[in-house]
Parts: sequence; structure tokens; C-alpha cells
Amino acid sequence: MCTYYNVIITWALYYLFSSFQSLLPWENCNNTWNRPNCTDHITNSSYSSTASQQFFSYKVLDQTSGVEVAGTLRWELCLLLLVAWILAYLCVFKGVKSTGKAVYFTALFPYVILVALLINNMQLPGAMTGVQYFIIPDWEKLKLVEVWVNAAAQIFNSLSIGFGSLVAMSSYNAFNNNILKDTLTICIVNSLTSILAGFVVFSAFGYMSYLQSIPVSDIAVDGPGLVFVVYPQALATMPVAPLWAFLFFFMLLCLGLDSQFAMVEVMVTSFMDASGGAILRYLKHKEFVVLAVCCAALLLGIPHVMQVGIYVFQLMDHYTAIVSILFLAFFEVVAICWIYGVKRLSQNIEEMTGKKPSIFFTACWMVISPVLVLVILVFSVIQFRPATYGSYVYPTWAQGIGWFIAMASIIWIPLAAIHTLWVLPGSFTEKLHKSISPFALDKTSKHPDNFEGMNNIYLDNTVVTTVPLSEKCPVQTYL
Repeated sequence: MCTYYNVIITWALYYLFSSFQSLLPWENCNNTWNRPNCTDHITNSSYSSTASQQFFSYKVLDQTSGVEVAGTLRWELCLLLLVAWILAYLCVFKGVKSTGKAVYFTALFPYVILVALLINNMQLPGAMTGVQYFIIPDWEKLKLVEVWVNAAAQIFNSLSIGFGSLVAMSSYNAFNNNILKDTLTICIVNSLTSILAGFVVFSAFGYMSYLQSIPVSDIAVDGPGLVFVVYPQALATMPVAPLWAFLFFFMLLCLGLDSQFAMVEVMVTSFMDASGGAILRYLKHKEFVVLAVCCAALLLGIPHVMQVGIYVFQLMDHYTAIVSILFLAFFEVVAICWIYGVKRLSQNIEEMTGKKPSIFFTACWMVISPVLVLVILVFSVIQFRPATYGSYVYPTWAQGIGWFIAMASIIWIPLAAIHTLWVLPGSFTEKLHKSISPFALDKTSKHPDNFEGMNNIYLDNTVVTTVPLSEKCPVQTYL
């Protein structure tokens, strides 16, 4: 996700700079990139497309006919992608210090813009029609499992469950930080923010429904089309359109940066925790580690800013963001709640906060969370559909690449399990018991520095291994 998520920020930057015009470029069909079937209003016709859609498809992306036609590099997008990665690097390169300072602005300022957009939108004719469509449920659709699976996938993404972002950031907290209070705060604020954003979006949809005399249901879409096609079209009809367009895409830039540098921090923290000493021997400073991660992700993101980029983006997003995350989250829950155990976890939290977790958290860890994630995972697999982009259906070989991308995250858990059972000594039952015991692999390793009785102390990303005094082994310290 690090490699392709920044492409969203790239598109936001393109729209942001395009907003500095008295007449927004996606406002009408009188442009060189428009096709004969261009229209300035939404229609149910499969033949025509809106000016906003054509601006995104033929001006911003200059997209090809399909994933099998690569096209050329979009240099404008490539330079903006570089800018996006420079912004992400500046937010992360000093570690949690720079990230913490950046997030004060990038996380709080969007609320100012959301409230401003909401106040503006609610004064527009037809806004309440869109709001009613948003808050009044369709009870029949609530019976569909697909709705709940999509809702769960959305929560997984908005809360970054399974991504490692929350774990990486919280690892910098003070030892006695009230993690339970933080957990509830994050969940509540996330949901309230989603509701606020919903009012902003659907009030604009109601306004468009009023202008063009079509149902709100024919306007609402998902995916990148929502923020780069439909909402820009609504912005173009508002009073002082360039100002609102600038504020909207600046908000999108801030929100995108929040998610992006959180994912970069996960990568950096993972590398440093796993092999910090070896990495720092070559790169010397953590700032260079962050730079190396950003440069690698920038290079891997180049296919997304080619003319074929939108097809590559949609393929990766489809096979990365749902099944893989649910699969990983299920095994994380199993590992922590069932193997490490709720009893140990509760003791850890009591040691940190001075209070035992409530029965609510205990019930969630033991039963509710594992079962819920497993059910969602099973139904996600059952209802999984091949990737599409609009009316374009990906060829079989592209779907195969998509599954390869998904397996790149999933395959390591069964492979590690097989490897562990293979190298551990004893019968299968003994192997299985040892495989869920801490440090079982370390104790059976043939490496001369790994044997029973050693103690590992972690000092500033360097492992100091101290060996206890004995007649056969004098005191030694390995750096």
C-alpha cells in the first residue's frame, strides 16, 4: 500500500493546482481533451460521460484502453508523485517527533474545512434531500451480508486495523499510558468523523440532484470516482467554486498524508525493530533509512503514473485492501488472544495502567473479535468478485497478477508455520506445542550466539547478548 497510496495524494495535488483558475477546467466540455460524447450534467446514458469524468480520465490520467496497453509515462504526475513523497519524508524523517508535529496540522485542519464545507453545502437547495438519503437506512439492504462485509472492510481501512500503523505509533507511548482510553477515543472519533464527512458529501449530492433532477442514488459512487469525479462536479456549480475546490483538495491532501506517513512509519519501525543494528551499520542514521524506504516506494509507484496507471492502481487496491487485511487480522487476533492468551494480556495492561481491563474487553478478546473477523473473512472470500474498473473487466492474466499481489502478504503465515514445524525437534505433537511457545526457534538454532540461557538486551537498536558465567564459558558480550 505504501507504493500506491501516495498516488491518491498525487491526484489531489493535480486537482489542487488546477483549482487556481477562475473557471475550473472540469466545469464544461469546451476543452481540448473532451470527447464528442461529453456532457456537463449527469445522465443515465451509457454513451455520454460528464465533463468531470473526462477531465479525470483524459486530462489527469490520459488513460489507455486497458491494462494490456501500458502507454507512456505521465511526467506531470511523476513530478507530483515525487512532491508527494518529499512531503511524506519531511513528516517522518525525524521519527515520532516530526510525525507528531505534522499530525497536529494534517489531522486537525481537515475538521475546519469539513465544517466550512458543511455550512456552505447546507445552504444550497436540495441539500436536505441528500442528507435524508444518507441517514435513512434501506432496511432491505441491511439484510445483505455483502453490506456488512463492505462496512467491516471500510472500518478496517479507516482504523488501519491489521496495517500496523496503530501498533507502530503506540509503541512510542510512555509505559504507563492509558491505552484503553486511547483505544476508545480513536474508535469514537473515527466514527464521528466518518459521519461528519457523510453529511458533507451527501449534502452536495442532494444539491446536484436538485440541479439535474435525478435521484441521489444515481449520483453516489464508490472508489476514486467519488472524490475525483462526482464531488468536483458538485464543486464546479457552487458559488466561488475555485475557493471550495482548493479547500476540498487541500483537505484531501492532509488526510492522505496522515495515512501515508503512518504506513511509512510502519515500514521503518519494522525494519529497525527486526534488523536495526545491521541497517544502521550501512546507513548510519535513521533519516537515511526513512529516505531509502521512500525512494524504494517511489520507484515502485511509477507504474501508477503511466497512462495505464489507473488500471494498475485499481488492481492492486482490489486485491490488497480487503481479503489480505482480514486474513492477517484474524491471525493477529488468534496469536494475541488465544496463543499469547487473554490472561497474560490482561496482566500486561494492569501492569501498565494499574487497572485490569473490563469484562467487555475480555469478552471481545476471547470470543467476539476472533469470531467476528473469521465470519467477515469467510464471507469476503465467498463474495469476492474479480477486479473491474467501471465497465472494464480485467483479463485473466491480470486477475492472476492480482492474486499474486494478495498472496504476497498472505503466504508468509502458512510458510512460517510449515518451516517452524519442520525445524523443531520431536514428534508432531511436541513440535506443535513448541511452535506456540516463546523463543522455541531461538533455543534450537544452530547459530553460536543462540543457546538456552542467553539474555538479549536491546540498547538503541543494537542487540547486546550476555552469556552467563560458567566454567566452560567465561563472561562475554557480543555487540
